[in-house]
Amino acid sequence: MITKEYTKKFLVRFLIINMIYFLVKLTINHDDDDNTLFDATGIFYYFSAFFLLMLSWETNDWLIRRNLRKEAQRGLDMYNGVKILSLNLMIMLPIAALMYYLAIFEFNQLCKIDVNDPWLRFRIDFFRAVVLGFAAILFNMFYFALKQKKELENQMNKLKKEVVTSKYRSLKNQISPHFLFNSLNTLTSLMYEDRDLASDFVSRLASCYRYILDNREEDLVSLEKELSFLDSFIFMMNVRHEGALVITTNVTVNPKEFVIPTLSLQMLVENALKHNSFSKEKPLEIHIFSIDKTSIVVQNNIHIRHHKEESTKLGLKNIKKRYSFYTNQKVDITTDNGYFKVTLPILPKHMKEVPIIKVS
Repeated sequence: MITKEYTKKFLVRFLIINMIYFLVKLTINHDDDDNTLFDATGIFYYFSAFFLLMLSWETNDWLIRRNLRKEAQRGLDMYNGVKILSLNLMIMLPIAALMYYLAIFEFNQLCKIDVNDPWLRFRIDFFRAVVLGFAAILFNMFYFALKQKKELENQMNKLKKEVVTSKYRSLKNQISPHFLFNSLNTLTSLMYEDRDLASDFVSRLASCYRYILDNREEDLVSLEKELSFLDSFIFMMNVRHEGALVITTNVTVNPKEFVIPTLSLQMLVENALKHNSFSKEKPLEIHIFSIDKTSIVVQNNIHIRHHKEESTKLGLKNIKKRYSFYTNQKVDITTDNGYFKVTLPILPKHMKEVPIIKVS
């Protein structure tokens, strides 16, 4: 099916070919000074130019699309550009040579190409076809490169907006009245039961909110800060759920050397609490550990709730989008042998941060 975009592209190329043909024709001086566009020679040169230029363009389009399908990550880089240009010329040049050879030597009576030196005319016509075809291919590849650059810029801008949106949605969830209400509820009970523990709980609660507020404009924080915040959060959850949780951490990498999206570990722990039932008799076990210097795993045993809410998986999608902005490493999510496991890549501390707009 011929699309509107293709029709527009064809018309543009048709106009360019006609402009090139008439400009070139002004520079050609055949033996017969009276030949025009409408004689046999003029008609041959017009349609041969049209055919070869359209062949070059369409073949180039096809080679570029094939390259983008096979090597989407690399795109149209220098190596692929040279390879496409070479293949393009290998297809076009033999066809051009055959066309001009047949017109000059085999069908010269039909095409009326009457010259004193047929081989000189062949070389001139072939060389002109090579130059024009080469220029058309380079122009087309330059256009595709600019188009690819524009698309990448649009994707980056879109991703920046998604990062900003997902980050502040995550922060908003942590500062929600529901979270604060549960924490204050627990604190109220502790004030009558254990004042020392209540004091410690207030200190950890303040630490959590200080971390959130201090990093509200940062999308990446040091792993050291995130683990420190997570320690306060785990303390609060253990106090609140009174022995129904077993949360352990075993991070062996140097946390000062790596960064991680803000609140990503906390979100995974809270995700496990949200989607599983647990009690003192059947505690929820959450284990947080590192693998070499590449990733951190948050793993929990599965206790499916009887009245389970349908998961939207927005939290996991949030984390995936944020990681996709910084690295090609994937956030790996698996369910196996009764365990739910999320593997997060850890990023080097020199990872460039994206400037995030300030939100009041």
